[in-house]
Amino acid sequence: MKIRYIYHSCFFIETAKDFLMFDYFKHRSDKRDFDFDKMLNDAFISPKPLYVFSSHSHQDHFNYDILSWINKKPNTFYILSSDIKIYNRLDNLYIVRPGDELALNDMKLNIFGSTDLGVSFLVNIEGLNIFHAGDLNWWKWPDDTPEEEKSMEDAFKKIVSDIANQGAKIDLAFFPVDRRLEQNYSCGGRYFIEQLRPKLFVPMHFWDDYKAISNFKKAMDEYSTKVIEISHPNETLYANI
Repeated sequence: MKIRYIYHSCFFIETAKDFLMFDYFKHRSDKRDFDFDKMLNDAFISPKPLYVFSSHSHQDHFNYDILSWINKKPNTFYILSSDIKIYNRLDNLYIVRPGDELALNDMKLNIFGSTDLGVSFLVNIEGLNIFHAGDLNWWKWPDDTPEEEKSMEDAFKKIVSDIANQGAKIDLAFFPVDRRLEQNYSCGGRYFIEQLRPKLFVPMHFWDDYKAISNFKKAMDEYSTKVIEISHPNETLYANI
């Protein structure tokens, strides 16, 4: 499996039979590992289907430009959270909400909630379980009141419990590690790893704070989960699962 980190929470995955794009909103001009435009054009001309996921409508997770991709690749399929407003007819569009289950070609989806807007995705494809959190995180802000902190903790742990109760062993997880939370930046990722034990954990939603990823990886050394370190936009990450 080839995983390409685009930027922020966006990843492009290529498997033997499929392409998956999660939460695209923009890309950087960095071309150390690959050229984004060439990568996308190569996908457009490939016979493999392209599945495009958008977890919610926040500007750092969704861009209306993705809706034009089907004009270049008819076997493009959109799985979009219900808070995203679509104003024109679009083929191969699937609107999802927490609790939904969906079978699409050779892919099965379970849709979970978020502690912000929208949804999170559990994707079963080619025998692998891939989780993308969207904005699901333990958003434990330093200036939260005790009531706000408790409400967030309960909401986050409930969704993690829902994922655990689904019973799938997660092979690959994309999850926020956001240093804006200051000393609490690792709380959500640590709890997710403790409870769900994914084989691979890929940090996201860290903007340009790559040092946070290095620190998080070191902090998670006690767990069997392998944390993938990211060092720049447009980085190719290989995963043997």
